[in-house]
Amino acid sequence: MPNKITTAQVDHIAKLANIPVSSQEKEQLAQDFTTTLDAITNLQKIDVRGVEPTHQVTGLENIFREDEVKEEYMFTQDQALANGENTSQGYFVVGRIIDES
Repeated sequence: MPNKITTAQVDHIAKLANIPVSSQEKEQLAQDFTTTLDAITNLQKIDVRGVEPTHQVTGLENIFREDEVKEEYMFTQDQALANGENTSQGYFVVGRIIDES
């Protein structure tokens, strides 16, 4: 059974999503949705029994390093603050970024 998406359905979806859509766009979207659903219907017809699901295709197992602190790469607080334009009592001072209006 072929899928047929109507412009009325597109209009309904657009209203739900609060997206303005012109008449021309509705026609094109209806065609595109129909094409997409037809492709999905064709995929559902394929017999995949016995096919192992593919969830990883690179062959990599674990590319992450252990989470360990390497003190030779750490800055002291003074080193970290050394190039700060405005610091106070061991912290960077930055301007307010929250609008209270």
